[in-house]
Amino acid sequence: MRFGPVALAEAEGAILVHSIRHSGGTIKKGVALSKRHLDDLAKAGIGEVVVARLEPDDVHEDEAAERLAHAIAGDAVRVEKPFTGRANLYSEAAGVLAVDAALIDRLNRIETALTVATLPAFAVVEAGRMVATVKVIPFAAPRAKLEDAVAAARSGSAIAVAGFRPFKIGLVATMLPALKPSVMDKTRRLLDERLAPAGASVSAERRVAHDATEVGRALAALKEEGNDLLVVFGASAMVDAHDVVPAGIEAAGGRIDHLGMPVDPGNLLVLGRIGETPVLGAPGCARSPKENGFDWILNRLLAGLDVTPEDITGLGVGGLLMEIISRPQPREGGAAETAVTGAPPKVAALVLAAGQGRRMGGPNKLLARVGGKPLVRIAAEAAIASKANTLTVVTGHRAEDVRAALQGLKVDFVHNPDHMQGLSTSLRAGIESMPADVDGAIVLLADMPGIDAAAIDRLIGAFKPDEGVLVVVPTFKGKRGNPVVWSARFFPALTAVQGDTGGRHLIGENPDAVTEVEIGESVAIDVDTPEALAAIGGSLPTK
Repeated sequence: MRFGPVALAEAEGAILVHSIRHSGGTIKKGVALSKRHLDDLAKAGIGEVVVARLEPDDVHEDEAAERLAHAIAGDAVRVEKPFTGRANLYSEAAGVLAVDAALIDRLNRIETALTVATLPAFAVVEAGRMVATVKVIPFAAPRAKLEDAVAAARSGSAIAVAGFRPFKIGLVATMLPALKPSVMDKTRRLLDERLAPAGASVSAERRVAHDATEVGRALAALKEEGNDLLVVFGASAMVDAHDVVPAGIEAAGGRIDHLGMPVDPGNLLVLGRIGETPVLGAPGCARSPKENGFDWILNRLLAGLDVTPEDITGLGVGGLLMEIISRPQPREGGAAETAVTGAPPKVAALVLAAGQGRRMGGPNKLLARVGGKPLVRIAAEAAIASKANTLTVVTGHRAEDVRAALQGLKVDFVHNPDHMQGLSTSLRAGIESMPADVDGAIVLLADMPGIDAAAIDRLIGAFKPDEGVLVVVPTFKGKRGNPVVWSARFFPALTAVQGDTGGRHLIGENPDAVTEVEIGESVAIDVDTPEALAAIGGSLPTK
């Protein structure tokens, strides 16, 4: 290709290299200059242009891009008409993108003028999604190099879409006393949401004891019912080849193909097979809607792709999907300093006292009196008497009345003007106000008069951030309650919570960081209704 400036008289038929704006309009780069173009340029006083002329061994950029695009396009991939040296490829089906990365690399190394870019291998795509583009960088490509690239592309399967299949899914969920039915229900809903884009659905669910024999029986029955894929959610994550989920697969006459994966979150995944039916043992992170290693393997299986141990062990590069909060992290002051000095961690107390308490029937329930004191003052005095270093109270509804009820106490106040939008807004306001040097915070609800300083101290005493104990949850007969101690590492996640909820999902997503402390019935009782208040001898305010 010849490239450079020429006089207008020599430019007819050549390709304009740079767009030119003149009094009569604009001529865009890449246009083959006609006599009319040249006349317009001459009238505008332009006497020279930079052009490119193709040699006999050159192929025009659009033709080159289109030919290479068609050569790499595989199943369920279409090529659109090229423009300015670019040919885009689009998915014709919802599914998983299969890319031969080595072949794409080979194509990109044949000739610098020829480039191919794709979405990541195994990306989930919908019909109509652009999955790749071929771009010819100059205005032409050498014919010989283009022929080499086309031949190389046709020697393999560079890019294709494996369409999702409307599989029937059999689900087994194991139960332990500490696992609430509501958590299992949420897990099922999240699985349904994961399956929906593929047109797949759960045909049957079996909830059984956390026992290998029971899991095996359930899996065998679901296989006999003709399900295409079996999924197991264990109440406790797999930690050994002989643990309940892998042992259950073998009890059903199946085999284990692979345990674990180099994707975080998602390490504790189990992949097996009963006959020809795949079995996927879900890691604990699959109870969260956030992307994790479970999604990667599930989507491949839903597209009918075989997943081998080599596939799984090859996921390490790019497998760190998010920073794991429970992993030790250096930071200024706080936990890092505590680990060096040996001093006890600094814990701030945070009392949420912004809600309206609608179930109480009108008055601000936090001003209700028990033993002659307002509920909010009982909570504040317990926090002050405990080993917590500071106390912050979040106000909202009838804030001045709450402040008055706490008169004389050493309290920092934070007002939440958005308290009508739910608990998460008060949690966010309180967490954002925490001192920068604290290691954590204990979040107390102001309507739990049974929580005293001794209970708070037991929870704070169990908080050991330098040893990986980052969340402390109180229990009553194995059932979790409030208040909860949170490491400062969780503060960003807590401020991101939305709606009328707290940080319970973070506890489920980070089991390695959580420890439980049996406190007693007080951690499960809050005063929400007039009946509950009367049961503990309390009385509502008169206004």
